[in-house]
Amino acid sequence: MEKDIKAFDEKAKAALELLMEQFWILRETQPEEYQLIREREHSVRRYVEEKLGFRFIVHQHFIKLEKIPSEPESWMGITSFRSTMDYAMFCCLLGFLESRSVDEQFLLSDLTEELSATYPGVFQLNWTHYEHRKSLIRIIQSAMDFGILKSIDGDIKGFQFNEKQEVLYEVPIVSRYFMRSYPKDLFQFNSIEELIQYDKMTSSNDERRHHVYRQLFLSPAMYRKQQDDPNFHYLRNFRNRLKDDIEKHTDYQFELYKNAAMLISPEKKQKAVLFPDQKAIMDIVLQFSDILRQAILQFPPNDCGLIRITATDFESLLEECSKQFSTGWSKAYREASLKQLARELLTVMGQWKMAELEEETGMIFILPLLGRLTGKYPDDFQGGERDVTK
Repeated sequence: MEKDIKAFDEKAKAALELLMEQFWILRETQPEEYQLIREREHSVRRYVEEKLGFRFIVHQHFIKLEKIPSEPESWMGITSFRSTMDYAMFCCLLGFLESRSVDEQFLLSDLTEELSATYPGVFQLNWTHYEHRKSLIRIIQSAMDFGILKSIDGDIKGFQFNEKQEVLYEVPIVSRYFMRSYPKDLFQFNSIEELIQYDKMTSSNDERRHHVYRQLFLSPAMYRKQQDDPNFHYLRNFRNRLKDDIEKHTDYQFELYKNAAMLISPEKKQKAVLFPDQKAIMDIVLQFSDILRQAILQFPPNDCGLIRITATDFESLLEECSKQFSTGWSKAYREASLKQLARELLTVMGQWKMAELEEETGMIFILPLLGRLTGKYPDDFQGGERDVTK
């Protein structure tokens, strides 16, 4: 045990971060990263299997950490996809690749014909329809980014303007390993809940630990959901052990508050998905948090740290935010309508678990993570896009 802990050096930390931030590591395109993980395979495997319960796969062509969330959330998924059509078409593409031999080449027209025949439901794909072609471009580009499809000749971008565009593709061997494998046929699961429960088939102690670690590593924050929350009891009881363990094996710091727990990074990491990124809307999120702090007496949080406000209150706070800070916003946000800006802001806050919209009532819940972050311009700020400081 002591030997394994000592073996978890900076290289092991780097290997773990690569696995957590990327879908998989392909040996053909990332030989150095592949070798780094192989060198620290034993120590990394032990950590992810014991703490997170993730399956760690080492193959001669790739290395993959199957990162299954304990609680699937709406913002999880393939970020380049825009609609359910993208996901349905992507599944059809995977079926098409499965029917082809490794290294077999095929034309784009072969694929479009197959997709038209296998697309589920009564809906029919029509390649003369611009949005259908755009959807196909997105899924092919994503498949190429994942490494499960290789372009040999031609460019899919031409398909955007001409449905007769041809491209020659090849089936790489890693396309066989993109989907997870299960011990029984997927059709034997009756619901998504059964599928999720299958991943939790461990002892109760292991399940609690896996749940907590997965929430911390895969979500922006983990919240106390009720007065007597067993997962938060675990966090409080083992807070020192968790802090030591996480900070020994990663470059993240563990923070625990009354109603929220999270991992933060002291420094911006090049490939990690962290808040804030370089999008201009992130400045507005931080400034909105500052405005809300100023008005906190009007909107006191409940016992779990949630602030429940109406859509009108949300827009009023955003309007005040605009009055105080919009001189530093981009032109698009300065000229956007209040409702349009509110929709975009709420979407981003929802993706980062800072807010939730209650569909039935239209009420908005401001979540504790927003209270951890705030931002405003320095006193000598004069306005203008170039003057905005991060």
